[in-house]
Amino acid sequence: QVQLVESGGGLVQAGDSLRLSCAASGRTFSMYLAGWFRQAPGKEREFVAAITWTGSKTDYADSVKGRFTISRDSAKNTVYLQMNSLKPEDTALYYCAARETSPWGLGYKSKNEYNYWGRGTQVTVSS
Repeated sequence: QVQLVESGGGLVQAGDSLRLSCAASGRTFSMYLAGWFRQAPGKEREFVAAITWTGSKTDYADSVKGRFTISRDSAKNTVYLQMNSLKPEDTALYYCAARETSPWGLGYKSKNEYNYWGRGTQVTVSS
């Protein structure tokens, strides 16, 4: 079992940066694929980024490529999402998610493919 807790959200201006953190409990979190999703009011929850066990491979939504970076520190059981050049359209509730997979597993972009979820952290970007 894995429990996830997000932090780091806030209110920023367009062009600013934020770093989100996702702290995980559970001895085997290092063996889970980790991802970030976001949900804006009235919209579906959408994929943002994912990272494999070792952090050797990452995947991003087109809308955040070149601006967001996902990383993980297995010793701290924590996954990060560094968000640069934020835009008003990045405003959403950001969720951390995880699923069991092979060490090289990637390509899971549907919310239905993840088993574990945090409660989310709000990111608001003003113009």
